[in-house]
Amino acid sequence: MLGSFQEAEDLVQETLLRAWKAADRFDSGKASLRTWLHRIATNACLTALEGRARRPLPSGLGGPGDPLAPLTPSLDVPWLQPFPDARLGDPAEAAQQRAGLRLAWVAALQLLPARQRAVLVLREVLQLSAAEVADVLDTSVASVNSGLQRARAALRAAAPALDELREPGDPGERAVVERYLVAFEAADVPALSRLLADDVALEMPPVALWLLGRAHYRAFVERVFAMRGPGWRLLPVAANGGPALAAYAPDGRAHSLQVFEVAGGLIRRGVTFVDPALFASFGLPAALGA
Repeated sequence: MLGSFQEAEDLVQETLLRAWKAADRFDSGKASLRTWLHRIATNACLTALEGRARRPLPSGLGGPGDPLAPLTPSLDVPWLQPFPDARLGDPAEAAQQRAGLRLAWVAALQLLPARQRAVLVLREVLQLSAAEVADVLDTSVASVNSGLQRARAALRAAAPALDELREPGDPGERAVVERYLVAFEAADVPALSRLLADDVALEMPPVALWLLGRAHYRAFVERVFAMRGPGWRLLPVAANGGPALAAYAPDGRAHSLQVFEVAGGLIRRGVTFVDPALFASFGLPAALGA
């Protein structure tokens, strides 16, 4: 709902505090405890989102740029953040949760009004019934169904097919990312290029610049190795329901989290979150030893 792991953690605390203060008013004859807590959490999110600018990725702010342009961070923009899959909870439900998380990630791009986003997340990600969602949002079942229809139509127009997002990941996607890891650590730019789709996109928040196409991606990676040198180390992680890599610069310090979209055996999009502070959310150290 919020597009920020840190803000979500804060609102979990807010939800529990509100529930504790209102516990004497909970009526088990009118709603389940689950629905009651979801209502509190959803209202906390909707309140937090009122009057707030959306959390974008660079591609949501303008057209692609030049791989040799200055890499100036835009620290005043509240950028969209990745979610660590390891925090999903019950491992027995992890596969279903990862499928839902991929859909939630698309919803978090904030292509939808806040209440439509709430309907989509409650129905499609958390799997609540239409009646439960109507209770959570204090509306009718017809309104929930209509809102879900509009939300899905909006996402189909702007994002990958929703049905594909609900399916388990391509068995080969992890292998593609592992080959990317090997090539990146070896500073092998030709090998990296062979793993990219022709129309691959590279985004690098908090830098507002983003790149489109294999040639620009390759030119940018060559620039990175020229500026920082070889000797990068990458650790496999999982984020947003898909494969990701945690990148440590040659000096051993945490640098960025690279999150990938893979299709047809090629990388279609890479979002490089250049924010070492995110590493703590993934249980990763701030630096690696020799």
